[in-house]
Amino acid sequence: MAKSAEVKLAIFGRAGVGKSALVVRFLTKRFIWEYDPTLESTYRHQATIDDEVVSMEILDTAGQEDTIQREGHMRWGEGFVLVYDITDRGSFEEVLPLKNILDEIKKPKNVTLILVGNKADLDHSRQVSTEEGEKLATELACAFYECSACTGEGNITEIFYELCREVRRRKMVQGKTRRRSSTTHVKQAINKMLTKISS
Repeated sequence: MAKSAEVKLAIFGRAGVGKSALVVRFLTKRFIWEYDPTLESTYRHQATIDDEVVSMEILDTAGQEDTIQREGHMRWGEGFVLVYDITDRGSFEEVLPLKNILDEIKKPKNVTLILVGNKADLDHSRQVSTEEGEKLATELACAFYECSACTGEGNITEIFYELCREVRRRKMVQGKTRRRSSTTHVKQAINKMLTKISS
C-alpha cells in the first residue's frame, strides 16, 4: 500500500469560538457541549481525499497560549484554520493580526489557510455578516466557510479536506522548484569545473 501523505493542520482563534467543537464535529460527526477551553489537543485522522490516503495531524490550540507557544504551533503547522465566532465581533477582529503573525513566522513562504466563521446556527445574534467574512477571506487570499459545529450545517468535512488539498498542492509546487534549483547548482558547478580545466 502506498505511504499516505502527511499533513499538519493547526487551528487558531480566540478561546470560545468553537475550535474544539469544529475538530470533534469533523472527526466524530458529533457535537460535545462542554470543553475545557484551556486544553490543547492533537488529533490524528486518516481520510481518503481525491483517491489518496492522507494522514492529518490536527492541533487544536487552546486560544490562550503565550506568544512563544503560539509561535511554536505556527512553525509546526503546514495548513491553518482561522476560526471566529459570527456572534463575537472581537473574535473576527483578531483574525487579521493572527494572519500577520503567521506571515511573519512562515516567510518567505505563503501561508496556507482557510477562514471559518463558526456558530452559523446563531444567526439571530450575528455580529459579523457573511459578506464581511467573504471580504476578509478575499484580503487573506483564502477560502471561506461559514458553518455550525453545533448543528453540523456548512460543510465542515470539506473545510479540512480543502485545506489538506491546498497544503498538498503547495508541497508539490515547492518540491518542483526545489528540484529545479538543485539541478541548476549542479550545472553551475560543472560549468565552473569545465572553465577551470579549459583555462
